[in-house]
Amino acid sequence: MKKYPTIGVCGLDCGLCPRYYTDGPSRCPGCDGPDFKDKHPSCSFITCCVKKRNLEACGECPDFPCSKFRKQEEYRQVKESSSYPSYRKVLQNLFFIRENGIERFIEEQNRRIRLLETMLKNFNDGRSRSLFCRKAGQLDPEALQNAVDRATREILSKKIKTGDLKRKAEVLKAFLKELSPEDGILTNDR
Repeated sequence: MKKYPTIGVCGLDCGLCPRYYTDGPSRCPGCDGPDFKDKHPSCSFITCCVKKRNLEACGECPDFPCSKFRKQEEYRQVKESSSYPSYRKVLQNLFFIRENGIERFIEEQNRRIRLLETMLKNFNDGRSRSLFCRKAGQLDPEALQNAVDRATREILSKKIKTGDLKRKAEVLKAFLKELSPEDGILTNDR
């Protein structure tokens, strides 16, 4: 198993995916995480990168980018899942790893994961997980933190009850929409 299942060998942001936060049998354990092989029996990226080269992600490989990867433009054209635009940052993530190292990437990703977990714990009305995951992957962490802080202050000022997740979600969504009014526009480089 990989040390960091929250980043896919291929560059997917597994730790920011809705399936990573799903309860039940459809939950994904992250890249090469526990029971990964039961859900994804063969992965050529894992075979090459983890098993043959003992690396965490293709961005660490001296041969990256190899023929397994498409051009960035092609990833943007891939039909996106309605829950998570998983292919948009594959190459961007891997180039970040190549230039800055896996540890630095994980630090940045962990900031996003902590913000996402805060949003899921305090603002998820049962219908917002996918949106919050998308925003955690798209937006600059400082901007995301600012939106969470602003939403928290507004909820307190309007005296919205702790258990009123529907209203709390609406408040946070309004601030997130201000940051990226057209869903799907990436507003950060990592």
